[in-house]
Amino acid sequence: MTQEAQQRYAAGDRPGEIRRHELAGFLRSRRERLTPEEVGLPRGRRRRTPGLRREEVAHLSAVGVTWYTWLEQARDIQVSAQVLDALARALRLDAGERAHLFGLAGAVDPSPAAGCATVTPELRLLLDQLAPFPVCVQNSRYDILAFNRTYGALFCDLEAVPVEDRNVMLLAFTNERWRASIVYLDEVLPMMTAKFRATMAGHLGEPGWKLLLQRLTEESAEFRELWERYDVQQTSTSKVKHFRNAHVGPVSFVHTDLWLGGDRAARLVTYTPADDTTRERLLELERLAAAR
Repeated sequence: MTQEAQQRYAAGDRPGEIRRHELAGFLRSRRERLTPEEVGLPRGRRRRTPGLRREEVAHLSAVGVTWYTWLEQARDIQVSAQVLDALARALRLDAGERAHLFGLAGAVDPSPAAGCATVTPELRLLLDQLAPFPVCVQNSRYDILAFNRTYGALFCDLEAVPVEDRNVMLLAFTNERWRASIVYLDEVLPMMTAKFRATMAGHLGEPGWKLLLQRLTEESAEFRELWERYDVQQTSTSKVKHFRNAHVGPVSFVHTDLWLGGDRAARLVTYTPADDTTRERLLELERLAAAR
């Protein structure tokens, strides 16, 4: 608790007011520690403010300057999960800082960074034991909640991707290395979008889904065009998929979903080799992933 918040607490201020001042102080401290160069902005000659200016944070997070200023002034305003997510990304918060931001705002973090009770230590051990087969755990929103090292090297260096960006839909539309690994991309993306729309019908209004849809429509013109078609398609349990791995070349897998609960909230996504060539290349990919 900041010194100002402690003083307010001692003076008998209400918890809500104390929380707003804590949030304001936290945002200000995170803003002041970032340099313009770190976020791709010019420094300019006359910069007296340490770190970023308020208007720069507002620009990076696509919110109004006045609104963001009120937030740092501890005004009594409502903050949505979408705005908090944008601020967390603009200020480059790590997982702990992001959780603190949502906690101070009294909001629920809808991203996979908030954790998932489905991924137990035993399940993580199972993922590792299934190597060299690429395996991950996804929820119904296509967030990648956990994965083994072979899966982490199949499409791109997944470990280098921020946790809040580890979503199959987001990666397929915005991550160039992930996109380059998908054979028949022009056929795959419409199918993915149609499945996403069909699945989202059961989650309308949920913050996490709204946040993901907002990011996809803002960051990908290709997704916007496909989304406007209103195509729907139900998920299938098993199919052959073809990829172009940057390390070992073309590979083909049988993709199978194993549901982890009766509510179909999370599933084990498995890739087993569809041919002998893939089996051999998969062993090489596992060796390279282990060496890294």
